[in-house]
Amino acid sequence: MKNPYSVVETILITERSMDLAEEGKYTFKVAVGTNKIDIKKAVEAIYDGVKVSSVNVMNRVGKRKRVGKTAKMGRRPAWKKAVVTLSEGSISIV
Repeated sequence: MKNPYSVVETILITERSMDLAEEGKYTFKVAVGTNKIDIKKAVEAIYDGVKVSSVNVMNRVGKRKRVGKTAKMGRRPAWKKAVVTLSEGSISIV
């Protein structure tokens, strides 16, 4: 198994993710090369006593941005977001 801290980069704290946290769903920024099984194992390894019931993954495309004062265009890096649903008996993360 991969290092859990290299799979889960950070927990996302937004207004929408806080509304989802009340329902037992938590949002994480994860490494681009991971899959649902790796994310599930990493969250269960990082947070003791947590049982993951499902994982939903979204690939976020990096936005195009202008570089300097010229007309050259660059791109922000792409990243992956995971919404992890905990089972009923689990503790809360936040």
